Amino acid sequence: MKNFFRVLKYASGYKKYVWLTVLFNVLYAVFNLLSFAFFIPVLEILFEKSTAVELQKFLAPNPHHGINIKSVQYGMQQWTSEIILQAESITAGKSRVLLLIAGIIVVTFLLKNACRYFAMFFLSPIRNGVISDLRNAMFQKSMHLPLSFFSDEKKGDIMSRMTYDVQEVEWSILGSLEAIFREPVSIILVIGSMFFIDAKLTFFMLLFMPISILAIAFLGRGLKRTSSKAQDKMGDLLSIMEEMLSGLKVIKAFGAEKYTSAKFEENNNRFKQLSIRLFRKRDLASPLSEVLGMITIASVLVIGGIYFVFDGGMSGSIFIGYILLLYLAIAPIKNIAGAYSSVQKGAAAIDRIDKIMKAENSIVDPQNPQPLNGFEKEIEFKNVCFSYEKDEVLSNINLKIQKGKSIALVGHSGGGKSTLADLIPRFYDVTKGEILIDGIDIRSCKISAVRSLIAVVTQDSILFNDTVFNNISFGGSYTKEAVIEAAKVANAHEFIAQLPNGYDSIIGDKGDKLSGGQRQRLCIARAVLKNPPILILDEATSALDTASEKLVQEALQKVMSNRTSVVIAHRLSTIQHADEIIVLDKGKIAERGKHNDLIAQKGIYFQLCQMQSFQ
Repeated sequence: MKNFFRVLKYASGYKKYVWLTVLFNVLYAVFNLLSFAFFIPVLEILFEKSTAVELQKFLAPNPHHGINIKSVQYGMQQWTSEIILQAESITAGKSRVLLLIAGIIVVTFLLKNACRYFAMFFLSPIRNGVISDLRNAMFQKSMHLPLSFFSDEKKGDIMSRMTYDVQEVEWSILGSLEAIFREPVSIILVIGSMFFIDAKLTFFMLLFMPISILAIAFLGRGLKRTSSKAQDKMGDLLSIMEEMLSGLKVIKAFGAEKYTSAKFEENNNRFKQLSIRLFRKRDLASPLSEVLGMITIASVLVIGGIYFVFDGGMSGSIFIGYILLLYLAIAPIKNIAGAYSSVQKGAAAIDRIDKIMKAENSIVDPQNPQPLNGFEKEIEFKNVCFSYEKDEVLSNINLKIQKGKSIALVGHSGGGKSTLADLIPRFYDVTKGEILIDGIDIRSCKISAVRSLIAVVTQDSILFNDTVFNNISFGGSYTKEAVIEAAKVANAHEFIAQLPNGYDSIIGDKGDKLSGGQRQRLCIARAVLKNPPILILDEATSALDTASEKLVQEALQKVMSNRTSVVIAHRLSTIQHADEIIVLDKGKIAERGKHNDLIAQKGIYFQLCQMQSFQ
């Protein structure tokens, strides 16, 4: 049950509801027991034909001392005898007692079900609150994990963990809360009452319990294995769906609809087969426990009838009442078996969720961060090395970027340009060496302090399915006037004003309602509005046509004015006026200098320019 308690740790904020749920479940168990216990005097009245003389003897003081079944039975007979003898006849008296006990049974059933309702009423905020907190915790954890974590995972599988697996926890584990809170109390009360009636017979009955427990535990282990495979397969399905939606244009262009559909159907059929096995195993737990319970009842019926009733050790009505209590114990045992199977099914989901929740985040704030109040002098890379796992991407980088200067990073694909830029805002941390801002190692500062100095414009225009205004003001609180001014600097105000609702227009998923140049200018406007001293431009114009590139380049020139800029470019025509050009080759600085100087060297930069027919 450790998986159950791993989830319940999120219930600490719902202690009031937990105690109320426990209280009403205890009351439910008590009234449930009483509702069946009152059937014993009914049986005695129906099947024992007592005369007035025989009833008179029960008016004498109780000869049985202490609290035991015989004393309780005598007290019940004494109470019913008094009511019967007060009536005009024995038959009328018994009818009166039957009506009274029937009324008591109805009231106890009413109270039992009222308590059950209130137990579920107070359980609802626990169940939904815990799952909501778990979703929030997963989302928050995912937001703070390093980018390296997501490069090793399928996006669809992560989405599956945050949706399907969390929902599975609600259905499987939190859906079993009612049984876990209520049924143990019911079993304790029922078995305690059975011990009160006859300890020897109850002890004999309990000998059958380990068999049931072992059978259900064996079934639960297989259930967890199958559930884990099914949830992994669901992650694959969501990955294929995400890839299909993202790459639908390419799928259609290359006529790959059949291939993609066949791939999905193959994975979907495998998921179907695993789900069938999963439900068959889960649904076996309840009937298995019930069959084992009925075997126990049959054994008690035979042994108890032979050795306890026939020799006069127990009255027939008490024995039937005992059998009723035993049958009453079967339902909670069956429910616990079902709950155990559900928890085991949900355990696989918990394991998958924990892969996110327990993922190591190496990029964290230091315990005693140094203050970083702005950017005054320079950014320095000092003996910087960086590796993805065992593959070294950057080696012994030494570089100073003075405030207000524009630095361009060029080189062949895979040379480490984007990685070098990503180290500045601590998207990754250096493997060796250090990066300093004004002489302070950025790892000794708060992450938020470092990133507050930086704005990033990437090749892929990252926009959200929201209004133009909210996309430009993303991450901050700005006036409309400030947003419009930023849009003007980014050469975006003119096309925004022509949209149906202007700055309140929804731009669609990833900004699909806009052209590539328009999307990029919105991203530049977002960077302008942040007004950072450091700007990172990662191939911001490489995906644009000539007309759009000209507009975006004009916007970038405005933005880069009086700012420290790190520009990554494949189109070398866009960086010829940079203060310094850094040529990276295989993770090392191969050349550095101004455009004309590098052309004169006739090295790597010269070759790159020749390939682009650069004049």
